[in-house]
Amino acid sequence: MAKLTKTSVFKEHTTRPETTMDKTTRVVRKMVDDEAEERLAKLTRLRNARLEREANTPPKEVAVKRTARAKAAPKG
Repeated sequence: MAKLTKTSVFKEHTTRPETTMDKTTRVVRKMVDDEAEERLAKLTRLRNARLEREANTPPKEVAVKRTARAKAAPKG
């Protein structure tokens, strides 16, 4: 039986160098992820500000609009 050594059982896995396309993809994905994170933070901040403003604003009274028929109807 052959003597097993560390190099005969597990072959060294050499990593291939990163290509230009791989570098570009990595950079663009990071940029897109960062922009999405900033967009989400801004959206959350604006949503919270809107909800706080709506909570502190008293409700407006809704004016009842009279229709033409109601205006033409005799009073009394």
